Amino acid sequence: MGFEAPTHVQAQSIPVILSGRDVLVNAATGTGKTIAYLAPIIHHLQAHSPKVDRSHGTFGMRPFLFFGDCADTGAMPSSVRDIGEAAASVPLDRPWLRDGREKKAKEKARLRKGISILIATPGRLLDHLKNTASFVHKNLRWVIFDEADCILEMGYGKETEQIIKLLGSRRYEEGEEDDDDDIVAPKGGAQKQTLLLSATLNEKVNHLAKLSLDDPVMIGLENNGKLQQKIPVESPGSPDSDDEDEMVIHVNKSANPSSEDYGIPSQLVQKYVKVPCGARLVALLSVLKNLFEREASQKVVVFFSTRDAVDFHYSLLSEFQWPPNSETKEEDETVKQLFLKCKTFRLHGSMEQEDRRSAFATFKAEKQALLLSTDVAARGLDFPKVRCIIQYDCPGEATEYVHRVGRTARIGEKGEALLFLQPVEIDYLKDLKKHGATLAEYPLLKVIDKFPLLGNMPRIKKVISLESHPWFISLQRALEFFTYAEPKMKNLAKNAFVSWVRGYAAHKGELKSIFVVKKLHLGHVAKSFALKEQPSLVGKSHHKETMKRKRDERQRGQHPKKRKKMSGGNSRSTTKLESNPFLYHKPWHKFCNESSFAHRKF
Repeated sequence: MGFEAPTHVQAQSIPVILSGRDVLVNAATGTGKTIAYLAPIIHHLQAHSPKVDRSHGTFGMRPFLFFGDCADTGAMPSSVRDIGEAAASVPLDRPWLRDGREKKAKEKARLRKGISILIATPGRLLDHLKNTASFVHKNLRWVIFDEADCILEMGYGKETEQIIKLLGSRRYEEGEEDDDDDIVAPKGGAQKQTLLLSATLNEKVNHLAKLSLDDPVMIGLENNGKLQQKIPVESPGSPDSDDEDEMVIHVNKSANPSSEDYGIPSQLVQKYVKVPCGARLVALLSVLKNLFEREASQKVVVFFSTRDAVDFHYSLLSEFQWPPNSETKEEDETVKQLFLKCKTFRLHGSMEQEDRRSAFATFKAEKQALLLSTDVAARGLDFPKVRCIIQYDCPGEATEYVHRVGRTARIGEKGEALLFLQPVEIDYLKDLKKHGATLAEYPLLKVIDKFPLLGNMPRIKKVISLESHPWFISLQRALEFFTYAEPKMKNLAKNAFVSWVRGYAAHKGELKSIFVVKKLHLGHVAKSFALKEQPSLVGKSHHKETMKRKRDERQRGQHPKKRKKMSGGNSRSTTKLESNPFLYHKPWHKFCNESSFAHRKF
């Protein structure tokens, strides 16, 4: 399989997991956590007598359960299955989808036949545990919570607690009562081993560890990136614990006591680029062009906040052509070619599952390619040889930043991460610094100065602003011309504009003071989608409903209600939606799509 030596996390985790102890692994993304738990489990299954076979069902073999946040793409479960079946003749079943697209009858049939290793999402798993009689799990040996922090952040805390009780845990086996009378904890059965893996540690993960782990061993990272030596988590009966059932995860906060412990690979080069809103699109294309011309054989992933933005940029980069370097001014027609000379792929939750799997597999196999994605690719996916991660839209919480950049600099390899920020968003760097992420500024002007100018455009020695740079002016004009020449592109741009603005307004918590939607110049935002004017933020459906209501009123002989004058005599209407386009009648998640603000709508 190409493995020559274990990573530090694997070297520390595998012996402990083989011993049967419960384990909490806190390690940065890309350090090989999947192999760390798969290898010992497959080792035990290979040694099982009789030989593990699907025909044994859940009675004669010992399955484990896997929780992951990327089941909707089918990519993470597929990678787990590929590794498992390559390492041993152990059948791994296909994953269930979070949104229940697969019919339950088919899932019940597979459970009836027997599954050696099960990949499931919390909601559907809980449903089968409660309602599927053929799902017998009395011989369960391993329960694995991978990307535990994400499971909790996505709001699956209650479901996870119910699953833990149904499967049996230290807390419930000791007889602690639970509010849910429909759930009965199992008695006896095979001895289980619980493994909890997370790139970040917080109070929610602490609570999950308290519920599920019994006298665990902690394997984690210090702030300097060095691995800690098997630090035990305080368990019941500790002399320092007043509550006999208290368990505390000791997070190393020596560098910054107010921060959570986020492990970022030391070899990752982190930078940010400060770009005015109206110049964002040209800046993105310029950065990408520079990356692929600097090093032809590499892969780049660009993260967007919405699905509509992914679709627009995918179509743009797949079709947008640019004149090549030409010194002959007499040519009437300039031979054009694609602006980026690389294959471009997209990935988001609205795509058909087969298309998602195909995009994931093809991008993974390519030596030179570009992937445009939402946060659906931010966790758990292993893209080999990804050199650079570009966060075109801010990720929101710092945890999401960590997981996005974790798609590069994996297992000791070098990597780069670039974050796009508008001047009004620059305080976001302070929030990242609290969690140990320090970013240097990207020299954008030096990069674009390298590009040749078209025609007779003079090269300006001192550029006052990015928007006044000749390269920016010519490229922005070309992008707008291309967008308006194609009706499909114009519609994609408008949809992307609307969803992006509404997603921007959905930032929550402390980030609301950084990402202030009222500070946006919507005309400049439109420019970043190659639009010459600002589209309406009011949907066509609302407009049609309003027109239909007025037409019905006229047919019934009723007159539309007159607008009320304001107290000061001003007759201006205050009810027009465009005056505050963010007070829209549809839920925010319809527009936020897959940003970190709408976790369940992948």
